[in-house]
Amino acid sequence: MTDNESELGALYPFLHDRQKEPESERAALLASIERKAGESVAAKKAFFAANAEALLGAARAVAGVYRRGGRMFSIGNGGSSCDAAHFAVEFEHPVTAGRPALPAMNLLADSAFVSAVANDVGYRHVFVRQLSAHGSADDGLIGFSTSGNSENMLAAFAKAKEMGMVTLGLAGGDGGEMKRSALVDHCLVVESDSIHRVQEVHVACYHILWDLTHTLLADSRGRSA
Repeated sequence: MTDNESELGALYPFLHDRQKEPESERAALLASIERKAGESVAAKKAFFAANAEALLGAARAVAGVYRRGGRMFSIGNGGSSCDAAHFAVEFEHPVTAGRPALPAMNLLADSAFVSAVANDVGYRHVFVRQLSAHGSADDGLIGFSTSGNSENMLAAFAKAKEMGMVTLGLAGGDGGEMKRSALVDHCLVVESDSIHRVQEVHVACYHILWDLTHTLLADSRGRSA
């Protein structure tokens, strides 16, 4: 029996025709916590070591949107839709004193609109229709995807580029079509096959992106004062 099989056996004894052993189960659960926490830290270290310059470039792009008087739109599916919502609220409701609220719109927020478009013309169009209604060339679009292959997001990136927006994407794995296409100006990829590790890095990434954007905007205001 391998170490992994032994650990699984301790966690799920009913699969191995034996009763749980409380101390063995506790040890296995604690080991699992330590391993997953270590993997999360390692994923973040690897990502930021490889992508610091790219992240700064993305922050400069977002700051440029706000200097032009534009706003950021955010998109994602499933768990990544929560990242889209989190990204938007960070800019709309800054938690650090002295930093101004900046306009951002999570395109999953209007459930009536999303369900209407999905029902009437297909889920591929739920972001495109909103960008057509609300977007302009001064705006930016950021998308979150663990695979980089979501059809409705790729359609949204295509529409954003057509409208002249700056586009940013956070993906996982090999970046998928978000990375391979010419639709995403700034594509940051967490090279992991674990959805959990990818999403954990994404959270850290857009928190830092938010901070960098405000720092860049503050520097600009200082020079123009």
